[in-house]
Amino acid sequence: MVFSSLLFLFRFLPAVFLLYYIAPRKLRNLVLFLFSLFFYAWGEPKYVFLMLFAITMDYCLGRLIDRSLNQGRKRAAKGFLLVSVLVNLSILGFFKYADFLIGTVNSLTGLDLPLLGIPLPIGISFFTFQTMSYTIDVYKRATTVQTNWVNYGTYVSMFPQLIAGPIVQYKTIAEQMKNRRETSDDFVEGISRFLIGMGKKVLLANNIGLLCDTVMALPAAELPVLTAWIGAIAYTFQIYFDFSGYSDMAIGLGKMFGFHFLENFNYPYIAKSITEFWRRWHISLSSWFREYIYIPLGGNRRGAARQIRNILVVWLLTGIWHGASWNYVLWGVYYGILLILEKFVFKNALKKLPGVLRNVYTMVLVILGWVIFKCEDLSYCLSYLRAMFGGFGQQLIGEESLYLLGNYGVLLVILLFACTMIPKKIAGRVMGRLGEASWIGTLLKAVWYAGIFIISLAYLVDATYNPFLYFRF
Repeated sequence: MVFSSLLFLFRFLPAVFLLYYIAPRKLRNLVLFLFSLFFYAWGEPKYVFLMLFAITMDYCLGRLIDRSLNQGRKRAAKGFLLVSVLVNLSILGFFKYADFLIGTVNSLTGLDLPLLGIPLPIGISFFTFQTMSYTIDVYKRATTVQTNWVNYGTYVSMFPQLIAGPIVQYKTIAEQMKNRRETSDDFVEGISRFLIGMGKKVLLANNIGLLCDTVMALPAAELPVLTAWIGAIAYTFQIYFDFSGYSDMAIGLGKMFGFHFLENFNYPYIAKSITEFWRRWHISLSSWFREYIYIPLGGNRRGAARQIRNILVVWLLTGIWHGASWNYVLWGVYYGILLILEKFVFKNALKKLPGVLRNVYTMVLVILGWVIFKCEDLSYCLSYLRAMFGGFGQQLIGEESLYLLGNYGVLLVILLFACTMIPKKIAGRVMGRLGEASWIGTLLKAVWYAGIFIISLAYLVDATYNPFLYFRF
């Protein structure tokens, strides 16, 4: 079940809201927990038991860690933490990387070991990182231990952020788990945020995704240079509006239930360096790796050589986290190298360039990175990158290039406009002149959000293309 589906919007969501708000406050976490398990079971019935195992294991280990620390038995607490980390990583590794490792062994040795063919549990990378961050933070005394199994289960399984993030650290919502207060202002703001995300996903990401799939279904060697760039730019827009749209919907849903999740995107495509891009893109993941991998490895405190090693380790793991395929490994290493170059080689030179040129530099590298990310077949990936620079001696502009621009040119302009802060600034000025609380301003906002909802529904009723790109990461 995905957020941008009629089943979710008109059956699941009304049911959970009804029961959640009529339930006594002390039972609301239980209602949310049970509906979250049902939400997960809709797509992966058998893997609900895997999630319940992870919840119960880390709940118990968290309490054992806390008790051991209270008794001054730090070695025992460290042992319980090690069990949590190893079991969580083993589960993630088995389901996500077993076939990848078997395939790699077969390729290197010439063996023909059978693949396991085990389906990947939805959202396993996200909820595994959440459970690990909890036990680590309990050990570090960065958060209080949760003594209520239902409350902890609600934190791990909460359907708004369960299958594609953002990755919520327990310490950021620990107080909200027991003392949150749902307000009408938060509910209205949550609806608005949800609808913005829905519009991003259904109206923008889905439509530009069709262009991307059309181009990348063609042989790379036959693509005119402009067509190859159009396809890469289309995917650049698709993955941003798809994933940021999902994050907006998750954050909006959270507010409707009284939770305040941290932001996951901050206009990444206006960044003027790769370093800045990764401060703005998938913020919850970047924060997780920085806090639980980069800093414990020593961060930037032990000299340049150690810092370079730490950056490469983090980005190798970041690539692997995204998927069991060599293109993700290459993608992670690609960004690790770029970040090292920016930090140690041409950082000062970048600062001297005009802001526009720095943004162009950043976006060209990001677009090339998304091609690596998109193409799991490394041979096709390298061919596609070669085609983008005329490596096959093909023409610069072909008839299909002009055809695609004619059909999608307006949408591309809208996407370029929508991924900047310009719409927000315009809306702020309009509301400032009309008055945020005036009846005209209120009516205008109501019409705007109703329009997004109605048009999105029209697309969903006849939808044949409605993927979530981060659905199985």
